[in-house]
Amino acid sequence: MLIPIIGWIIFGLIVGALARLIYPGRQNLGIVKTILLGVVGSFVGGFLAFLLFGGSAMQASGWIGSIIGAVAVLAIATRWNRSPQQTMTH
Repeated sequence: MLIPIIGWIIFGLIVGALARLIYPGRQNLGIVKTILLGVVGSFVGGFLAFLLFGGSAMQASGWIGSIIGAVAVLAIATRWNRSPQQTMTH
């Protein structure tokens, strides 16, 4: 039971860190949020792969799909967290 959880944490950290490197700009995220970003991105990538290619929704999307999902989640979260004043000036 503990080994799969540790695997998800390591996978989430790697995917989240790669997404943060790919997405432009500075993100003020700690290690826990980076892990969560990677895990959520993996689910988003898997869901998008399911919508595009069919198959089982529980299948892992793979590394590329997970990273794409994490970048999408990061982009949405970054836009969501902007204050109205920042949005007007950019």
